[in-house]
Amino acid sequence: MQIQDLPYPDPGVPDARSGPRFLWWLFRNQLGGQLKSLSWGLLHFLSISALPFCVGLAVQAVVDRSGGRLALAGGLLALCCVGNALGDTFLHRTAITNWITAAARVQQLLARKASALGSGLTRRVSAGEVVAVSTGDIEKIGWFVEAVSRFTAAALTIVLVCVALVVYQPALGVVVAVGLPVLAVAVLPLLPRATRRADFQREKAGRATELASDTVAGLRVLRGIGGEELFLDRYRSASQEVRHAAVRSARMWSLISAIQVLLPGLLLIAVVWYGVGLAREGRITVGELVTAYSSVMILTYPLHHFEEIAMAYSFSRPSARRAARVLSLERATSAEGSLTGESPAGDLYDPATGLLAPSGRLTAVVCGDPDAAGALAERLGGHPAEEGTSVLMGGVPLDELPLSVARTAVLVQDKDPVLLSGTLRELLDVPASGDVDPRDALAAAQCEDVLAALVQGSLDVEDAMDARITERGRSLSGGQRQRLALARSLFTDPEVLVLDEPTSAVDSHTEARIAEGVRNLRSGRTTVVFTSSPLLLDRADRVVLVHEGEVVAVGVHRELVHTEPRYRAVVTRETEEEADEAALKGVLEEIEETA
Repeated sequence: MQIQDLPYPDPGVPDARSGPRFLWWLFRNQLGGQLKSLSWGLLHFLSISALPFCVGLAVQAVVDRSGGRLALAGGLLALCCVGNALGDTFLHRTAITNWITAAARVQQLLARKASALGSGLTRRVSAGEVVAVSTGDIEKIGWFVEAVSRFTAAALTIVLVCVALVVYQPALGVVVAVGLPVLAVAVLPLLPRATRRADFQREKAGRATELASDTVAGLRVLRGIGGEELFLDRYRSASQEVRHAAVRSARMWSLISAIQVLLPGLLLIAVVWYGVGLAREGRITVGELVTAYSSVMILTYPLHHFEEIAMAYSFSRPSARRAARVLSLERATSAEGSLTGESPAGDLYDPATGLLAPSGRLTAVVCGDPDAAGALAERLGGHPAEEGTSVLMGGVPLDELPLSVARTAVLVQDKDPVLLSGTLRELLDVPASGDVDPRDALAAAQCEDVLAALVQGSLDVEDAMDARITERGRSLSGGQRQRLALARSLFTDPEVLVLDEPTSAVDSHTEARIAEGVRNLRSGRTTVVFTSSPLLLDRADRVVLVHEGEVVAVGVHRELVHTEPRYRAVVTRETEEEADEAALKGVLEEIEETA
């Protein structure tokens, strides 16, 4: 896989049982790229490591006054420089490719999981954690996957050079062959503590990211109640904890780096001291001493990759654990479904509550518990996050249809819809039937003032469709965001549209016009609205009261408000005392009529 070939046609099914298993799965799925990186890495490191042998040969040729061997040494030096240049260039290219493609694979997996889980994702993990995984964690996971091949090439190079030194000059080669492994493993006792500190730092950073995400998302509300300073103080405290954790982690890694500088220096001193003694005794030549000394100096470069792989693993392990946690989440039902075929049509029926939404009619659902209403609305869309009885559409279980088919048949707009940044034209660039004009959808949702505000806030924009919407629509009021989201849902024109409190943030006059606009635009289509607004309820063809998880009353608004006390209590927000008074008044009126 090359960068220009991204995205992956199929990113695969990850092994999300644990962080290390997920990292190993990523490595196995990039085996081709890893082998390329390993090959170029070997060429790079071996070319560098061969330089001391060439230098030693050249020095000895000068001592022996051999022009032929000096020319040979020069040719070998030139060949090593060419190999070094080629290896370094293509090692960097393949390593970066492995990094980017690994990160892209994780991003695609996260996007696919978010698409499959829908709103159920943020109910099971915080939005801040999802943001942390999809930004900083992906970079660290890609770093480790990319560093593995370079570390492997460095380790193989050290082994080969040690063997070559032992063969070339056994007396000094044994010292180097014993000393280098000691250098490589000398920092191992410090790695567990460094890893724990790195994990602690990543945990603190993740919490700070979550807090920042939640604070920014709720900044408008916080300003309204004067609580922004409180949350900013909390974020300052969290960021200071991250700083302290990062300093403690950096101290440990600086100690490891210092040891990896100190020990090679001691090995160099030992090699020179021992080698000079051997040279004075005539047991080795000057060229062999220069070769051994230069080899130790050169090998400190691949040795640094032992520290890098330790750091990469320490930082990527908590990131991989978080990513695996998100990717391990599953839907209550299979997204593939057991049925195939076209999108069904007909009445929408929920056997669990007894809710029936007749085809082609506007049905309003009143539910006193907002959380229960949200869960019911999600279940009506098929493939809910939690297990339960399947909703039927035209007698076909939606849970047994493929997820894409179920979502084509039923569109659910929750009470807190999200607007992505971009132009209004891009906002409405969604799969649609083509039977509804976007201008009609915007008019039905009463977006005239929203369009005017967008044009006024955009420079050099005459057409409102080209006006830009900021991230999550934060420059708009809650009611304006709600109406744009409603227009997007109306433009999609699904067979069944489920709206959860679509007008909770608008004034009563606008709400009345929206109710009429939705009724007219959705004429002949099945629409289910969860609401307690009398203005919407009065325009519904059918009103259903759901109490404690089951349908207890069906009728029209004006009938139910007089005959059903529980319905009246939810719609009119009357207190229990007022309900008792109304019931008593009704009983007295019946007695008077009887008398």
